[in-house]
Amino acid sequence: MGLELIIFITAILFGIFLYWRESNGNGLYRFVNKIVNSKELQMKPEDKKGFVYRQAFLPRLVFVAVLFLLIAVILQFLTPFKIFGSYNGVSAFASVIVGTLLGTYLANFVLKSTKVIEEKSDSLGDMVEDAVEKGKDLIEDLKEKGEKSVDVVEDKIDDVKEDIKEETKSARERLKDKGLM
Repeated sequence: MGLELIIFITAILFGIFLYWRESNGNGLYRFVNKIVNSKELQMKPEDKKGFVYRQAFLPRLVFVAVLFLLIAVILQFLTPFKIFGSYNGVSAFASVIVGTLLGTYLANFVLKSTKVIEEKSDSLGDMVEDAVEKGKDLIEDLKEKGEKSVDVVEDKIDDVKEDIKEETKSARERLKDKGLM
């Protein structure tokens, strides 16, 4: 189990390296494309696609599996290691393929997020500054509304006090005001 874990982690690192290498240049893929395809079907010079770079899952899986199958066959026949001779060899072979695929997707995530962060870094600072300014404006508006509402409340309290003063007259005074007495 320990050796298989080491193989898996190494395969992830290999997948990251493979993806990063193809993102910088795809010369081998272009060479294979020129050999296999006719002039009309060949890649355009601005196309960045590679064996694992900008590929869908199935072509990427096929390339990685064929790559490691070729390496395993070479090791099987040219060295004393018998990779397909036991369960452990087949398990390590599967771990290498899965780890490499996982590494390519991990590298894809890192490269894309790095590009997005670089593109948005300038606008991110502007957005933060705008948010701070809007927050300050909101606080000032709330303070002004608070002062206005305090004034309105004080005016209403004064009106109520006047009404209470008017109503505190005695019954005799109210009748005199109405001219009944």
